[in-house]
Amino acid sequence: MEIRARYTLIGTFTLIAIMAAFAFVYWLNHAGGLTKQQLYRVRFENSVSGLLKGSGVQFNGIRVGEVVALQLNPENPRQVTAVMSIDRDTPVRADTKVAIAFQGLTGSPVLSLDGGVANAPPVKSIDDQPPLLFADPDAGQNMTDSARSVLRHIDAVVTDNAEPLRSLIANINTFSTALARNSDRVDGILSGLERMTGGGTQKASTHVFDLKAANAFPSLAKIPQGQLVIPEPDVVGSVFNDQVAVVTPSGDRATAFQAKWPDTLSRLVQSRVVQSFENAGYLKTLGRQPEGLKIDYQLLIDLRSFQVVMSETPTSEIAFSAKIIGDNGNILGARLFEARIPSNVVDEASAVAALNQVFAKVVTELVLWTCKIA
Repeated sequence: MEIRARYTLIGTFTLIAIMAAFAFVYWLNHAGGLTKQQLYRVRFENSVSGLLKGSGVQFNGIRVGEVVALQLNPENPRQVTAVMSIDRDTPVRADTKVAIAFQGLTGSPVLSLDGGVANAPPVKSIDDQPPLLFADPDAGQNMTDSARSVLRHIDAVVTDNAEPLRSLIANINTFSTALARNSDRVDGILSGLERMTGGGTQKASTHVFDLKAANAFPSLAKIPQGQLVIPEPDVVGSVFNDQVAVVTPSGDRATAFQAKWPDTLSRLVQSRVVQSFENAGYLKTLGRQPEGLKIDYQLLIDLRSFQVVMSETPTSEIAFSAKIIGDNGNILGARLFEARIPSNVVDEASAVAALNQVFAKVVTELVLWTCKIA
């Protein structure tokens, strides 16, 4: 029986086997641990918890080798020496920092190498031993060890200051007991301070008082025939908006009085001055100039003061200046009207009554003077 040899098949198989052998050798050289390696020693002065033979070595976060041995120093129980094998091209310098890092929150520890400056000298070997690097004193301390160390320090501080802390707690207890016993007095003191400084929540006053026009005039020598316009007065002094101004001698508002006028004081004074002229018989008086109506005179008023001063003897005072302007724009007359009357002010109503009394006096003078000048 003739045996047929398949030479082509045998040759192909042989070539494949040879190529696989070359590929295996290449893999060993580049990924299987046969690349050129350099040994280094790392000296630790404390525990290296979790570091094992075979733990990875990283340089700037890149894996470059592994730990090949861990050694104890028989002469110094605190020292631990780790021997690592890393790629020969790893730029380890004399200032390279060594620490134990953890991959993830609870991951396995690795030996971490951190850079250094480019011009730093390389680490040299001594007595044919692998070059020696020194780890940071706290390199082997993990988060648990750090927390335990902090707690020990806190415990030491508390122990050393136990007596002052006990005294402090006793004083706080004594103070809180005294405060609770005198809580009513404290509330009274705080309320008094609040009233004295004008603080606290004030209830809005519902009392609205009116300003009365003057209505008692002597017989006028003459009543002007021209049209008189009285614009809204300007406020040039410390006059509150729509509130009855009751102030202290220093000018601060007395918060015990919360009375209000029915409108802003400037508009209210304008309206009541016009009514006062009408009450005196001068009916050609307007609060504003209608379009197309000829105006002969304007009475310009600047309010300076309109208040009650709460001193030892309360005083009601009103002051304003007045100017009469002719139809040609010239000032026909100017005068300052001012009056102060001692007043018996005990509440909001009496304060408004006192201001009405002063207002009637100065407005009567204003009407008589205007009728004389116009």
